[in-house]
Amino acid sequence: MTATSTTRSGPVTVPVPDAVRFRAACPDCRERFELAAGALRLAIGASRRTTFYSFTCPACGSAVRKPAGERIVELLSGGGVRTLRLHTALR
Repeated sequence: MTATSTTRSGPVTVPVPDAVRFRAACPDCRERFELAAGALRLAIGASRRTTFYSFTCPACGSAVRKPAGERIVELLSGGGVRTLRLHTALR
């Protein structure tokens, strides 16, 4: 698995171990668990309200969406989580 990091000279591909796991919790069933990068999705929007990560709870099957601040975005994107950049309408 690889992750892409952006530098001043452009994107750089960085190898990420397949064993990268993230701790998460479900607000519905309160179960705590670890998820592989492939089980998470990160959406980066124009504001804090539109920047979030999501996953499906392996215990109860609920779709979970949580806000992602700068540190969470950095950790998830650096850990190989698929990232979707949300675009705003042109003015």
